[in-house]
Amino acid sequence: MAKYDKISPETQQAALSVARANQKPGQTKEQTQLIAMGIQKGIEEYKKQMKARAREASRQKKQQSRCSAPTPHQPEEESAIELVEVSRQHPLPWLLLALSWIGFAAWYWLSRS
Repeated sequence: MAKYDKISPETQQAALSVARANQKPGQTKEQTQLIAMGIQKGIEEYKKQMKARAREASRQKKQQSRCSAPTPHQPEEESAIELVEVSRQHPLPWLLLALSWIGFAAWYWLSRS
């Protein structure tokens, strides 16, 4: 195994605990070990995918910053324009907050009557 292919002890422990938690009655120790190895491979594959996504996102961010950086021959007025990134929040948390306050108010009003 290469240096970067070694499975961390934390991953091994996590995989073994998941395999034991989902162990069926009558399942042998060898079968549990095989399941744990499959889970380890899945965890490692997931980590590799996340690292690749992070590298790609970093590359995109770096490329975007290079493109938005003013070049020496551009006038100063053009470089003063800023890009504003708009992030939209999901309405579910606000809906749940409103429902909880309405429920609390209804409970309070009904308990006082």
